Amino acid sequence: MGKTAIILGITGVTGNLLAQSILADAAYDKLISFHRRKSGIEHPKLEEQVIDLFELKKHREIFKADVVFCCIGTTQSKTEDKEQYKAIDYGIPLAAARLCKENGITKFIVISALGADPDSRVFYNQVKGEMERDILALNLPEAYFLEPALLAAEREEKRTAEKLAIKAFKVFNWFLVGPLKKYQSIKPEALVIAMKKLAVSTYPDARIESDKIKELAYGDA
Repeated sequence: MGKTAIILGITGVTGNLLAQSILADAAYDKLISFHRRKSGIEHPKLEEQVIDLFELKKHREIFKADVVFCCIGTTQSKTEDKEQYKAIDYGIPLAAARLCKENGITKFIVISALGADPDSRVFYNQVKGEMERDILALNLPEAYFLEPALLAAEREEKRTAEKLAIKAFKVFNWFLVGPLKKYQSIKPEALVIAMKKLAVSTYPDARIESDKIKELAYGDA
C-alpha cells in the first residue's frame, strides 16, 4: 500500500513543484493539500481541503498521513503587517507540527530560510528561527528544516528586486565557494528532490543549510 502525504503551500512555486512530483510518484497513493484557495491542479490522487489555514487545528480528524511537507511562507512585500507575517510563517508551521504530534505523524519537513535564528536582529530570520526552535521543542521523531538561500525561481507575481538579485547571483555563485558556498542561489527543484529524499530516509541534522540541500539532492558533485 502506498503512502499518504500532506502538503501545506501547494500554490507556491516550490509547493507546486513538490505536489506535481508526488502525484507522479507511484510510491504515493494520496496527497492531501490544505490551502486557502484552489490550486488549479486536477489529479485523482489529490484531495484538496480549502480551509482557513489559521484554523488548521480544527481539522485534526483529517490531518493524517505518513509525511507532512510544509512549504508555507510569505514575504514582507506581500505581508507588511508584522503580526500577520508571523501568524503565517511561524503560526501555521507550528500548528501543523502540533497536529503531527497529536496524530502520530513521524515525518515533518519544513522550508525555512538560511540565517534562521531566534536571536537575529532581522525580523524575517528571527521569525524563522523561532518557528524552528518551537517545533523542535515538540520532540517529533523526525523534523527537518530546509534553509535555502535566494530561491532562483520564476514567479507569476512581479518581484523586480528579486529578479535582479537572481540575475546577479548567476555571476556571484562562481565566487561563493568554500564556507561561502551556502550563500549560492538555489533552484526550487533541488528543494523538491531533497524533501522527497528526506521523506524516505533519515538525515543527521535537523537544520539543513542551502549547500547541504544541494548535496542531499544531487550528491557532492
